[in-house]
Amino acid sequence: MKLSSNDFTQGASIPDRCAYKKGNTSPHLTWDQVPAGTKSFALICNDPDAPVGNWIHWLVHSIPPTTRSIPSGGPVPGVQVENDYGEKKWGGPAPPSGTHRYFFTIYALNVPALTGVTKKVFREMCETHKIESAQTMGTYTKK
Repeated sequence: MKLSSNDFTQGASIPDRCAYKKGNTSPHLTWDQVPAGTKSFALICNDPDAPVGNWIHWLVHSIPPTTRSIPSGGPVPGVQVENDYGEKKWGGPAPPSGTHRYFFTIYALNVPALTGVTKKVFREMCETHKIESAQTMGTYTKK
């Protein structure tokens, strides 16, 4: 699989409009080269550079197997799970200082939905049901 965005290229800066305090608009994401047997997708966006450790910005599961993109600003085709902002939606970059990395990972899953999923077990459940995954990374610098 391959994951990319029209809003930023691999390793490049995520636009200000996607930042938490500057619009909080979710970025465009698209994926292709989907493996056979995919029954759904799940998406994670995390910041491993956060002072508290891995900060979760976005969790989405039960994305239909025919879906190949999420438009900037949505709608989001799936079930959103509470992130580290305490919200069930995209929570954009908001680094307290410096430049942080934001990893977007899409999982092709062998189940149509993740049941009983919480923020705490989301990645573990994705890994358990993973057929394949793809990742892209953007950065954001506090202005």
